[in-house]
Amino acid sequence: MKINNNVKGCLILSLASMIWGFAFVAQSGIANTVPPFLLNSLRSFIAVAFLAALMLLQKARRTRPSVFPSEPQDRKYTLLAGVVCGLLLTLSVNLQQFGLMVYPEGVAAAARGGFLTSLYVVMVPILSVFLGKRLSPGVAIAVLLALGGVYLLCLSESLGGIYLGDVLVLLCAFSFSFHILVVERVSKHIDGYLLCAMQFLVCGVVSGVLSLGFEKIVWSNLPSAILPLLYMGVLSSGVGYTLQIIGQKYAEPVVASLSMSLESVFAALGGWLFSGNRLSLRELGGCALVFLAIVLAQLPLFEGRKKMTDKSTKKF
Repeated sequence: MKINNNVKGCLILSLASMIWGFAFVAQSGIANTVPPFLLNSLRSFIAVAFLAALMLLQKARRTRPSVFPSEPQDRKYTLLAGVVCGLLLTLSVNLQQFGLMVYPEGVAAAARGGFLTSLYVVMVPILSVFLGKRLSPGVAIAVLLALGGVYLLCLSESLGGIYLGDVLVLLCAFSFSFHILVVERVSKHIDGYLLCAMQFLVCGVVSGVLSLGFEKIVWSNLPSAILPLLYMGVLSSGVGYTLQIIGQKYAEPVVASLSMSLESVFAALGGWLFSGNRLSLRELGGCALVFLAIVLAQLPLFEGRKKMTDKSTKKF
């Protein structure tokens, strides 16, 4: 029965990873059509609407109790957690979108962005050291492999081989790492759907204000971006997160993490299938090392070592 549950969870989480990976294609495809702040504002509000409808449907079918706490102290904690997670999410997704936008024409933006963003899986345990957690030899090896992968992917042609997009996406991965650590800490005390909806609401509002203040919006471009926006808002944010919750109920922590790390592979595959982007042998080698680092960072390689956290390392 345990094996069957693991298989079930693996399949569900692999489907979520495919949705998340292909989202990079949607993001890079409209990067030059919809400004980054506006894009993330719209996709966030779409995600809020979807999650709100989902919670209302669950409440109607199962008489789901109110997920918002009644005690003032608990309400304050919930609101503060939602705002902090939302601000970190806002920083992360906008760094990512700006990075995808500034890649030169002809560069495999979806593939590079997907693999570099996935480095948060390696960054999280490193940052956890500052919170008193021990860095295992397996993670240390993963860090070295990740550095080698980034070198092949971005730097093997000297500093001229790195793009501004690479720098912004790496900063995005770093920001996502902090987001993951905060979510790990607060998610034990707050309903997952509520936390997700609150952080998307904050992201939508903040990104919307920044868009109105700093971006020149060409409203006539929006109709052509409706389908990618719906994909990112409903599927990537709403359905993907829901599948993550369901899948983690069945899969063991290591199986769950490995399944979700396939996001980077699907990002490269989606860029090849839908955008015609092709990676060179050098870039493929870099991707392979990054993916290997992601896998090793999530495996308890040494007996007697404390297993890594069982919390998901997926950004919402």
